[in-house]
Amino acid sequence: MSMVMTMESDALVPSLTSVEAEFLGKVQEFVAREVAPFTRDWEDATAFPDDIWPKLGAAGLLDLAVTKDHGGPGWSCRVYVDCIRLLAKGDPALAMNVAAINGLCIGHLVHFSTPEQQAKYLEGARKGQIRMAWGLTEPDAGSDARRVKTVATPLDGEPGYVRLDGEKMFITNGGRADLIVVMARMGEGGLSAFLMETDQPGFQIVERIHTVGVKASNTVRFKLDNARAWHTPCTFDQAIGLLYRGRLGIAGMAVGIAEKATEITTEYSKTREQFNRRLCDMQSVQNMLADNATDVEAAKLLLYRGAAMYDRGDNVVSISSMAKLFSSEAANRCTNNAVQIHGGRGMTRMSLAEKLWRDAKLTEIGEGCSEIQRMVIAKQMTK
Repeated sequence: MSMVMTMESDALVPSLTSVEAEFLGKVQEFVAREVAPFTRDWEDATAFPDDIWPKLGAAGLLDLAVTKDHGGPGWSCRVYVDCIRLLAKGDPALAMNVAAINGLCIGHLVHFSTPEQQAKYLEGARKGQIRMAWGLTEPDAGSDARRVKTVATPLDGEPGYVRLDGEKMFITNGGRADLIVVMARMGEGGLSAFLMETDQPGFQIVERIHTVGVKASNTVRFKLDNARAWHTPCTFDQAIGLLYRGRLGIAGMAVGIAEKATEITTEYSKTREQFNRRLCDMQSVQNMLADNATDVEAAKLLLYRGAAMYDRGDNVVSISSMAKLFSSEAANRCTNNAVQIHGGRGMTRMSLAEKLWRDAKLTEIGEGCSEIQRMVIAKQMTK
């Protein structure tokens, strides 16, 4: 008992308020009603339906980064990561999009845009009327973000506005976005962030990038040729700092995938019989189930620890990378075990295991691959 009390007082696992718990209960109901039944349909269509965005807005799932002083609910980071976790149990691709839109896009509007920019875009983004994306990665700038070559040139006679020229790729929701936060280099100066509306001749989608997992996400490569954009007054380091909270979001996605894979596999092992025994009565299967359960619980602890530190205002550089690293690799172990236990069915659409297996891989790559997370953690240890 004393250990539990110490953990709670130290906020290792932050407890939920009654208001937070009620909201998350509604999110769980939303996922059961509006998300989980359609995960295969969305994958087959390689797209989400257009009405999912206003539904997400009405459910409060695009308000997760909006502070009270901006008219939002001011949810804790714990609520944010749990929302992404619950969404991932219903559809990982949607969870990935919602994590990026909240943590990176709407988060950018809240923290770094001007009052004029907020007045124009924030309310529509919160309601799902303005769909957003975050544009950092380029053909030659992935893990090494400072290699960005897209150039922003000030427009004469239009203070605050620039012309963007360059190319971006692997942009989540880029093919559906009305507004993109674009990272670009200001001439010979440093990198910064710009708000670019996609309804203009300067924005051109080069290709839709189809991925092995999270197929419903509209990931694209696009070119910018004299595209008009609005500068947000922030440094590159400030803008990129949103990735720390964003990594906790992807960790939440990974935990949701691992949790769902473990749930369906446990249930399957109770009903499937071989050699006159249930699978769950075989030691080899029990070992995999135990490993999965341990991975899920350990990943949750890191995730919630990171959320607690974020909410306290602590430095989360290391913990966000630890949570993202461990959770993503745990999700891949858990889904691999799920496929193995399902056997031949696990390699077919007869089981959700194969979809979760494919979706899980993204969590080891998106928002900083595992190798980058290890580098970040080691640098924090040795500086």
